[in-house]
Amino acid sequence: MITIAIANQKGGVGKTTTAINIATAMAATGWRTLLIDLDPQGNASTGLGVAAESREISSYDLLVDGAKLADAAHPSEIPGLDVVPATVDLSGAEVELVTVEDRTSRLKDALGSAANLPYDVCFIDCPPSLGLLTLNALGAADTLLVPLQCEFFALEGLSQLLQTVERVQQRFNPDLGIVGVVLTMFDKRNRLTDQVAEDVRDCLGKLVFEAVIPRNVRLSEAPSHGLPALIYDHNCTGSRAYMALARELITRLPMKRKAA
Repeated sequence: MITIAIANQKGGVGKTTTAINIATAMAATGWRTLLIDLDPQGNASTGLGVAAESREISSYDLLVDGAKLADAAHPSEIPGLDVVPATVDLSGAEVELVTVEDRTSRLKDALGSAANLPYDVCFIDCPPSLGLLTLNALGAADTLLVPLQCEFFALEGLSQLLQTVERVQQRFNPDLGIVGVVLTMFDKRNRLTDQVAEDVRDCLGKLVFEAVIPRNVRLSEAPSHGLPALIYDHNCTGSRAYMALARELITRLPMKRKAA
Protein backbone atom coordinates (compact mmCIF):
# COMPACT_ATOMS: atom_id res chain seq x y z
CA MET A 1 0.00 0.00 0.00
CA ILE A 2 1.31 3.44 -0.95
CA THR A 3 0.53 6.00 1.76
CA ILE A 4 0.14 9.64 0.69
CA ALA A 5 -0.36 12.47 3.19
CA ILE A 6 -2.25 15.50 1.90
CA ALA A 7 -0.98 18.39 3.99
CA ASN A 8 -0.55 22.12 4.16
CA GLN A 9 -0.65 23.97 7.48
CA LYS A 10 -2.51 26.87 5.88
CA GLY A 11 -6.28 26.48 6.03
CA GLY A 12 -8.65 26.92 3.12
CA VAL A 13 -6.31 25.73 0.39
CA GLY A 14 -8.44 22.79 -0.76
CA LYS A 15 -6.87 19.92 1.20
CA THR A 16 -10.10 18.14 2.01
CA THR A 17 -11.63 18.77 -1.43
CA THR A 18 -8.45 17.35 -2.94
CA ALA A 19 -8.45 14.36 -0.57
CA ILE A 20 -12.08 13.46 -1.34
CA ASN A 21 -11.82 13.83 -5.09
CA ILE A 22 -8.37 12.38 -5.69
CA ALA A 23 -9.36 9.32 -3.60
CA THR A 24 -12.55 8.97 -5.64
CA ALA A 25 -10.65 9.36 -8.90
CA MET A 26 -8.12 6.70 -7.89
CA ALA A 27 -10.91 4.31 -6.93
CA ALA A 28 -12.60 5.00 -10.27
CA THR A 29 -9.41 3.98 -12.10
CA GLY A 30 -9.28 0.61 -10.33
CA TRP A 31 -7.15 1.38 -7.28
CA ARG A 32 -8.45 -0.05 -4.01
CA THR A 33 -8.36 3.13 -1.97
CA LEU A 34 -8.46 4.08 1.71
CA LEU A 35 -8.94 7.65 2.95
CA ILE A 36 -8.03 8.41 6.57
CA ASP A 37 -9.68 11.57 7.89
CA LEU A 38 -7.24 13.05 10.41
CA ASP A 39 -8.93 16.45 10.69
CA PRO A 40 -11.10 16.93 13.83
CA GLN A 41 -13.61 18.85 11.71
CA GLY A 42 -14.38 15.58 9.91
CA ASN A 43 -15.16 17.29 6.61
CA ALA A 44 -13.72 14.50 4.47
CA SER A 45 -15.99 12.01 6.24
CA THR A 46 -19.01 14.24 5.69
CA GLY A 47 -18.05 14.84 2.07
CA LEU A 48 -18.10 11.09 1.46
CA GLY A 49 -21.52 10.67 3.04
CA VAL A 50 -20.43 9.08 6.33
CA ALA A 51 -23.04 10.22 8.85
CA ALA A 52 -21.84 11.40 12.27
CA GLU A 53 -23.91 8.77 14.10
CA SER A 54 -22.25 5.94 12.17
CA ARG A 55 -18.67 6.91 13.12
CA GLU A 56 -18.45 4.43 15.99
CA ILE A 57 -14.75 3.70 15.44
CA SER A 58 -12.78 6.66 14.16
CA SER A 59 -9.25 7.88 13.53
CA TYR A 60 -9.25 9.00 17.18
CA ASP A 61 -9.62 5.38 18.27
CA LEU A 62 -6.87 4.42 15.84
CA LEU A 63 -4.39 6.88 17.38
CA VAL A 64 -5.34 6.96 21.04
CA ASP A 65 -6.94 3.61 21.82
CA GLY A 66 -4.98 1.39 19.42
CA ALA A 67 -8.05 0.29 17.46
CA LYS A 68 -7.44 -1.92 14.45
CA LEU A 69 -7.50 -0.30 11.03
CA ALA A 70 -9.77 -3.04 9.70
CA ASP A 71 -12.37 -2.14 12.34
CA ALA A 72 -12.10 1.61 11.73
CA ALA A 73 -12.37 1.49 7.92
CA HIS A 74 -15.90 2.39 6.84
CA PRO A 75 -17.18 1.58 3.33
CA SER A 76 -18.25 4.65 1.39
CA GLU A 77 -20.84 4.80 -1.36
CA ILE A 78 -17.99 4.88 -3.87
CA PRO A 79 -17.02 1.37 -5.04
CA GLY A 80 -13.42 0.61 -4.09
CA LEU A 81 -13.15 3.49 -1.59
CA ASP A 82 -13.19 3.06 2.20
CA VAL A 83 -12.82 5.83 4.77
CA VAL A 84 -11.60 5.98 8.36
CA PRO A 85 -13.86 8.78 9.64
CA ALA A 86 -12.98 11.54 12.09
CA THR A 87 -14.95 12.78 15.08
CA VAL A 88 -14.62 15.87 17.24
CA ASP A 89 -12.83 13.69 19.82
CA LEU A 90 -9.78 13.96 17.59
CA SER A 91 -9.35 17.58 18.70
CA GLY A 92 -8.24 16.30 22.11
CA ALA A 93 -5.92 13.63 20.76
CA GLU A 94 -2.86 15.88 20.69
CA VAL A 95 -3.22 16.62 24.42
CA GLU A 96 -3.84 12.97 25.29
CA LEU A 97 -0.82 11.80 23.30
CA VAL A 98 1.65 14.28 24.82
CA THR A 99 2.72 11.85 27.52
CA VAL A 100 2.81 8.80 25.21
CA GLU A 101 6.35 7.71 24.38
CA ASP A 102 5.71 6.81 20.72
CA ARG A 103 3.26 9.68 20.12
CA THR A 104 4.58 10.54 16.64
CA SER A 105 4.40 6.98 15.32
CA ARG A 106 0.91 5.90 16.39
CA LEU A 107 -0.51 6.08 12.88
CA LYS A 108 2.54 4.41 11.36
CA ASP A 109 2.15 1.51 13.78
CA ALA A 110 -1.56 1.20 12.94
CA LEU A 111 -0.85 1.08 9.20
CA GLY A 112 2.09 -1.28 9.64
CA SER A 113 -0.03 -3.79 11.54
CA ALA A 114 -2.56 -3.79 8.69
CA ALA A 115 -0.23 -4.79 5.87
CA ASN A 116 -2.60 -7.57 4.80
CA LEU A 117 -5.54 -5.25 4.12
CA PRO A 118 -6.64 -5.09 0.48
CA TYR A 119 -5.68 -1.49 -0.36
CA ASP A 120 -3.41 -0.22 -3.09
CA VAL A 121 -3.23 3.37 -1.90
CA CYS A 122 -4.04 5.27 1.29
CA PHE A 123 -4.62 9.03 1.46
CA ILE A 124 -4.42 10.92 4.77
CA ASP A 125 -6.35 14.19 5.03
CA CYS A 126 -4.39 16.30 7.53
CA PRO A 127 -5.65 19.18 9.69
CA PRO A 128 -4.57 22.75 8.87
CA SER A 129 -1.69 22.80 11.35
CA LEU A 130 1.73 21.29 11.91
CA GLY A 131 0.81 19.66 15.21
CA LEU A 132 0.97 16.10 16.45
CA LEU A 133 -1.76 14.85 14.12
CA THR A 134 0.05 16.08 11.02
CA LEU A 135 3.37 14.75 12.36
CA ASN A 136 1.73 11.33 12.72
CA ALA A 137 0.59 11.53 9.11
CA LEU A 138 4.03 12.58 7.84
CA GLY A 139 5.67 9.87 9.91
CA ALA A 140 3.39 7.21 8.42
CA ALA A 141 3.44 8.42 4.82
CA ASP A 142 5.60 7.30 1.93
CA THR A 143 5.15 10.64 0.25
CA LEU A 144 3.43 14.01 0.53
CA LEU A 145 0.93 15.73 -1.76
CA VAL A 146 0.71 19.49 -1.16
CA PRO A 147 -2.35 21.49 -2.27
CA LEU A 148 -1.31 25.13 -2.78
CA GLN A 149 -3.80 27.94 -3.23
CA CYS A 150 -2.85 30.41 -5.92
CA GLU A 151 -2.36 33.43 -3.69
CA PHE A 152 0.61 35.28 -2.20
CA PHE A 153 0.36 34.12 1.43
CA ALA A 154 0.31 30.49 0.31
CA LEU A 155 3.93 30.80 -0.80
CA GLU A 156 5.05 31.73 2.71
CA GLY A 157 3.19 28.75 4.16
CA LEU A 158 4.84 26.43 1.64
CA SER A 159 8.34 27.32 2.85
CA GLN A 160 7.32 26.49 6.43
CA LEU A 161 5.88 23.15 5.33
CA LEU A 162 9.04 22.25 3.42
CA GLN A 163 11.12 23.01 6.52
CA THR A 164 8.85 20.73 8.56
CA VAL A 165 9.21 17.95 5.99
CA GLU A 166 12.99 18.26 6.27
CA ARG A 167 12.83 17.95 10.05
CA VAL A 168 10.50 14.93 9.80
CA GLN A 169 12.97 13.30 7.39
CA GLN A 170 15.79 13.88 9.85
CA ARG A 171 13.96 12.67 12.97
CA PHE A 172 11.05 10.34 12.15
CA ASN A 173 10.79 9.28 8.53
CA PRO A 174 13.94 9.48 6.38
CA ASP A 175 12.10 7.95 3.42
CA LEU A 176 9.41 10.64 3.24
CA GLY A 177 9.25 12.22 -0.21
CA ILE A 178 7.10 14.83 -1.92
CA VAL A 179 5.15 13.42 -4.85
CA GLY A 180 4.08 16.87 -5.97
CA VAL A 181 2.45 20.24 -5.41
CA VAL A 182 -0.99 20.83 -6.90
CA LEU A 183 -2.19 24.36 -7.60
CA THR A 184 -5.76 24.85 -6.36
CA MET A 185 -8.44 27.55 -6.63
CA PHE A 186 -6.94 28.73 -9.89
CA ASP A 187 -8.82 31.66 -11.40
CA LYS A 188 -7.62 32.48 -14.89
CA ARG A 189 -9.39 35.87 -14.72
CA ASN A 190 -7.06 36.95 -11.93
CA ARG A 191 -3.59 38.13 -12.97
CA LEU A 192 -2.20 37.46 -9.47
CA THR A 193 -3.20 33.80 -9.83
CA ASP A 194 -1.09 33.51 -12.97
CA GLN A 195 1.82 35.24 -11.26
CA VAL A 196 1.72 32.95 -8.21
CA ALA A 197 1.49 29.86 -10.41
CA GLU A 198 4.46 31.06 -12.46
CA ASP A 199 6.51 31.78 -9.32
CA VAL A 200 5.75 28.34 -7.86
CA ARG A 201 6.74 26.60 -11.09
CA ASP A 202 9.95 28.65 -11.31
CA CYS A 203 10.79 27.68 -7.73
CA LEU A 204 9.77 24.01 -7.66
CA GLY A 205 9.95 23.04 -11.34
CA LYS A 206 8.66 19.58 -12.20
CA LEU A 207 7.52 19.00 -8.63
CA VAL A 208 4.41 21.03 -9.53
CA PHE A 209 1.68 19.01 -11.24
CA GLU A 210 0.63 20.10 -14.72
CA ALA A 211 -3.01 19.55 -13.72
CA VAL A 212 -4.44 22.68 -12.09
CA ILE A 213 -7.63 22.72 -9.98
CA PRO A 214 -9.84 25.70 -10.90
CA ARG A 215 -12.28 27.63 -8.77
CA ASN A 216 -15.52 25.81 -9.45
CA VAL A 217 -18.99 26.12 -7.93
CA ARG A 218 -19.66 22.39 -8.28
CA LEU A 219 -16.63 21.58 -6.11
CA SER A 220 -18.12 23.75 -3.36
CA GLU A 221 -21.66 22.36 -3.72
CA ALA A 222 -20.82 18.66 -3.73
CA PRO A 223 -19.95 18.21 0.00
CA SER A 224 -23.38 19.50 1.07
CA HIS A 225 -24.83 16.48 -0.75
CA GLY A 226 -22.39 14.06 0.87
CA LEU A 227 -20.80 13.33 -2.50
CA PRO A 228 -17.45 13.91 -4.19
CA ALA A 229 -17.66 16.34 -7.10
CA LEU A 230 -16.76 13.47 -9.43
CA ILE A 231 -20.07 11.83 -8.52
CA TYR A 232 -22.12 14.99 -8.02
CA ASP A 233 -21.19 16.33 -11.47
CA HIS A 234 -18.56 14.27 -13.24
CA ASN A 235 -18.45 16.62 -16.21
CA CYS A 236 -17.75 19.91 -14.41
CA THR A 237 -14.35 21.55 -14.82
CA GLY A 238 -13.36 20.68 -11.25
CA SER A 239 -14.10 16.98 -11.72
CA ARG A 240 -12.21 16.85 -14.99
CA ALA A 241 -9.24 18.55 -13.32
CA TYR A 242 -9.15 15.97 -10.52
CA MET A 243 -9.30 13.10 -13.00
CA ALA A 244 -6.35 14.68 -14.84
CA LEU A 245 -4.53 15.02 -11.51
CA ALA A 246 -5.15 11.35 -10.69
CA ARG A 247 -3.76 10.25 -14.05
CA GLU A 248 -0.67 12.37 -13.50
CA LEU A 249 -0.25 11.14 -9.93
CA ILE A 250 -0.31 7.52 -11.08
CA THR A 251 2.63 8.19 -13.41
CA ARG A 252 4.64 9.47 -10.44
CA LEU A 253 4.06 6.46 -8.18
CA PRO A 254 6.53 3.55 -8.03
CA MET A 255 5.83 1.03 -10.81
CA LYS A 256 6.36 -2.00 -8.59
CA ARG A 257 3.66 -0.85 -6.17
CA LYS A 258 0.98 0.18 -8.63
CA ALA A 259 -2.38 -1.50 -8.76
CA ALA A 260 -2.87 -4.26 -11.27
